[in-house]
Amino acid sequence: MPEINYIDVFFSVHAFQEEELRGKTAVIIDVLRASSSITTALSNGAKKIIPVADMSDAMKIANTMDQKDFLLCGEKNGTKIEGYHLGNSPAEYEPEVVKGKTLIFNTTNGTKAIKKSSLANQIYVGTFLNQDSILNALKDHDDEVVLVCSGWQGRLSIEDTLFAGSLLHAISGGELPDSAKDGAKVAFGLFQKFGDDLEGAISKSDHAKRLAELVPNGDIEFCCKVNEFDVLPGMRDGILTNLNG
Repeated sequence: MPEINYIDVFFSVHAFQEEELRGKTAVIIDVLRASSSITTALSNGAKKIIPVADMSDAMKIANTMDQKDFLLCGEKNGTKIEGYHLGNSPAEYEPEVVKGKTLIFNTTNGTKAIKKSSLANQIYVGTFLNQDSILNALKDHDDEVVLVCSGWQGRLSIEDTLFAGSLLHAISGGELPDSAKDGAKVAFGLFQKFGDDLEGAISKSDHAKRLAELVPNGDIEFCCKVNEFDVLPGMRDGILTNLNG
């Protein structure tokens, strides 16, 4: 397990430069909803997920593949992109839809955070749904770890910060040392305050309010479930697969 002093938290995709992740382990967090959809899709049999930064990159990749092998997935500002097969609701990623498919995935915040973290030695995608899988993976690391909260358009998101805090709380056994980094203290403190009612806190968050008219009923409740899946999305050569598979 990494030393708690070597774990930092970035609160949005704009809070760091690419070079700051070189040689480190990154956990990308986008609870509402990219991390939750990625985790659900891999649990339900998606073959692999290719995260992209924008629609242009998605189409370039799609044009190199057989149409029966891939699905275009994602959203812009919470709404499914016109012409895409799937949006960014975990409920869409059912086994009969995604099994055996390659998903080309493009979202407003989450996939941008993944792409910006490309210099990290290892990239995992984490959310409440696969919390234990992330914790188990981090047990094998003694390098520096950065918990990258995707945030929303450069701003802090309480749901992402809460998940970062939940990891720090588990790793530290509920006792964060004074020597912990400032970002870790903020995330840990937020989890101490709101961790007993994740759904209550997250449903009142700015991002949940923005999404309220856009997402299916049940998305936010589902994204607050803890340890629903034994899935470890990890990056290899620009592609996410289930490293627990």
